[in-house]
Amino acid sequence: MFSLKKCELVALLLGVSSGTASLAQAESLKIVTEEFPPYNYTEDGEVTGFSTEVIRAVLKEVQMTGEFQSMPWARAYETAKSSDSVLIYSIGRTPQREKLFKWVGVVTPIQHYLYSSPQRKLVFDQLEQAKPYQIATVNEDVGEQFLITKGFVKGKNLQSSSKYEVNYEKLKLGRVDLWIMTDLGAAYLARKAGDDPQKTLARSYTMRDLDGEGLYLAFGIRTPDTLVERLRKGLATIKKNGTYDALKKKWL
Repeated sequence: MFSLKKCELVALLLGVSSGTASLAQAESLKIVTEEFPPYNYTEDGEVTGFSTEVIRAVLKEVQMTGEFQSMPWARAYETAKSSDSVLIYSIGRTPQREKLFKWVGVVTPIQHYLYSSPQRKLVFDQLEQAKPYQIATVNEDVGEQFLITKGFVKGKNLQSSSKYEVNYEKLKLGRVDLWIMTDLGAAYLARKAGDDPQKTLARSYTMRDLDGEGLYLAFGIRTPDTLVERLRKGLATIKKNGTYDALKKKWL
C-alpha cells in the first residue's frame, strides 16, 4: 500500500499551494495608465473613464482581474515598456513606439489638435508654422514625442509638464501660445474648470498625421504572445457583442 512520510506530504501540499497561488497571480494583470480624462482618470480613489471601462469589460470577457494604477505618463510608459505582462492604455501607436510594445488593439478613436486662445486667431496650414510659438505638452506622451520627431525641442518651443490640466491653465493664462490635446480631453478639462470650451479653445491645427486608428492597449515586448492574444480576442469579442458600442454611447 502506497504511503507518504509526513515531510513528503507537507512538501507535496506546499507544492500544490504554490502552484495554485501562481495560477491565481497569473490571472490578475497589473495595468498602468495616466490621468487623461475622459479616457482614464481617478475619481473618488478609483480609476475610471471610457478606456478604463473598456479594459474592465475585456477582463471580464477573458475571466481575468486587473490592478489599475494611475501615474505620470513617463513612468507608466517606462514601466510597461520594460516589464513582463504589464498592460498600458490609452497609448498612441507611432513608428517610434512600434517595436517597443506588443499591440493588443484600439481602445478608443481620437483626434489631436493644436489649441490656442480664440482671441489669438492662430490658424496654421502647416505644422512648421507653429515652431515660433510656445506649445504645452505632457512629458513623453504621444503628442510631445510626435512634435519632437518634427523638429520641435523641449525647453525651446515645447513646455513639458506632467499633467494635462496644468497645460490648459497655462493656455488660459497666456503662458503658452498653443496646447496639443485631444478634442474630447480638451473639452472635458475646460468644462471641469467651469469654462465653455467654445469660448476658451480654438483649433489652430489638426494633427492628421498623428492619430491613426486611435489609442491602443499594449504590453511590453517581453510579454508572452499567449497573453497578448488572449486580450486581443477579448477586445474583439466586446466589439462584436455590443458592449463596446454601449460604452461609447455612455462616454463619448
